[in-house]
Amino acid sequence: MNLALWLERAGREDGGRPALGLGARVLRDYSGTAGRAACLAGALQQQFKLAAGDRVAIAAPNCPDYVELLFAIWHAGLAAVPINAKLHGAEFGHILDNSGARVCFTSTALEGGIGAHAPRTLERLVTIGGADYARMLACDPIPVAARSPDDLAWLFYTSGTTGRPKGAMLTHKVLAAESEAYLNEVDAALPGDAILHAAPMSHGSGLYIAAHVMRRAVNVVPEFGGFEADEIFRAIDAWPRTSMFAAPTMVKRLVESSAECDPRNIRTIIWGGAPMYVEDALRALDRFGPRLAQIYGLGESPMTITTLSKADIANRDHPRWLERLASAGRAFTCVDVKVADADDSGLPQGEAGEILCRGDVVMAGYWQNPEASAATLKGGWLHTGDIGAFDADGYLTLKDRSKDLIISGGSNIYPREVEEVLLKHPKVREVSVIGRPDREWGEAVVAYVVGEAPQAELDTLCLGAIARFKRPKHYVFVDALPKNNYGKILKTELRALDESRRTAG
Repeated sequence: MNLALWLERAGREDGGRPALGLGARVLRDYSGTAGRAACLAGALQQQFKLAAGDRVAIAAPNCPDYVELLFAIWHAGLAAVPINAKLHGAEFGHILDNSGARVCFTSTALEGGIGAHAPRTLERLVTIGGADYARMLACDPIPVAARSPDDLAWLFYTSGTTGRPKGAMLTHKVLAAESEAYLNEVDAALPGDAILHAAPMSHGSGLYIAAHVMRRAVNVVPEFGGFEADEIFRAIDAWPRTSMFAAPTMVKRLVESSAECDPRNIRTIIWGGAPMYVEDALRALDRFGPRLAQIYGLGESPMTITTLSKADIANRDHPRWLERLASAGRAFTCVDVKVADADDSGLPQGEAGEILCRGDVVMAGYWQNPEASAATLKGGWLHTGDIGAFDADGYLTLKDRSKDLIISGGSNIYPREVEEVLLKHPKVREVSVIGRPDREWGEAVVAYVVGEAPQAELDTLCLGAIARFKRPKHYVFVDALPKNNYGKILKTELRALDESRRTAG
């Protein structure tokens, strides 16, 4: 079983269909894309002398060539190591060294920085679109290499918010199961439909490449890169029935933009990577209509633990609609999901505990890290480190990361619950709640706020919606919150910032 067969078959059976788009135009059909991937695969085997299972990195911004490169790597029987293009050179160096990648494809802009930090194990650094790349495309094509379902396909490096990133081993079976789950339960793409890659193809958005190739849809990249609402909307207008994966912060930027697009051209906007606050979800629903879906998953179970469907999000008539809108939805049918206590025993509905899952979409383990693999996959269950609770209908509500839980006066306080309330104030643009060490209470609730809301009004909001002990004891107003390259707020950095402020003051 080799995922590359999906592109090979599409090129043979539907060769004239558009496969790749750049901005508003068709760049390449399936016949041309499959042919180029077969030639690149030939070069990887014959020119570069790579053997089955060798790792090949892609460290480049989003570009149409990403698709042919991924499939070329698989076609040759190798494993892909996509790396976020926004990382520092030293971070590139760590991932290249840890993965043992022998070849890395990159862009002109990143070539120098990566070369300066490249480990000895890296034998070739190839610039996409350069002379070496052109010579690879002139190589003779080869047949698709035979692979087993358990062979490594994608080495997915975690975002590393709490330390050095680890490589989650995603096999051909994992990516096939993830693709089928997406098409069956999130977004039923059809031949000729499109997906717009505005989020990094090295991570969330890229995980949907294979599903769209399977359905002979079009993978589209914005022409000028980056994330500008007007360009995103122009691309949506050019490709009817377009879907897009986005972090909640990206969806919020689209909602707040003055640029226009016809929402009828949108098939689905899928958000993930972090929960979306209810107030933001309501604004997105008002602007784009019943075209929103949510997924919850980790790199270790890529994009596939629970999903909140378009129907659930749009069902304003349901008596518990807002409650469901605050949830992460129901478990995908391909996974078992449970909420467990410290002994991994399942908890009854309504009780919060760590979220565990198992199934074909769960990683095989961490690359060259048996200790972390054993701890994370203990008892055959993926331990997410997230805290959540199921309701009577099977909807999972995420509370917080276990490390973000605040214990004040012996009571558990989930920062997200407080953040949801504070965001109801029209002058609060962003907020993050953390715990601060406190001699009397153990921890005190501290809210870091981006906005100009008066503290007294925030207190009033909290006292009207949540228990008094959950109300922030301190407010800190800042211009911006620390985030990683995927838009996630870094509470670890925020706690360090808070500590330095307290010791300095």
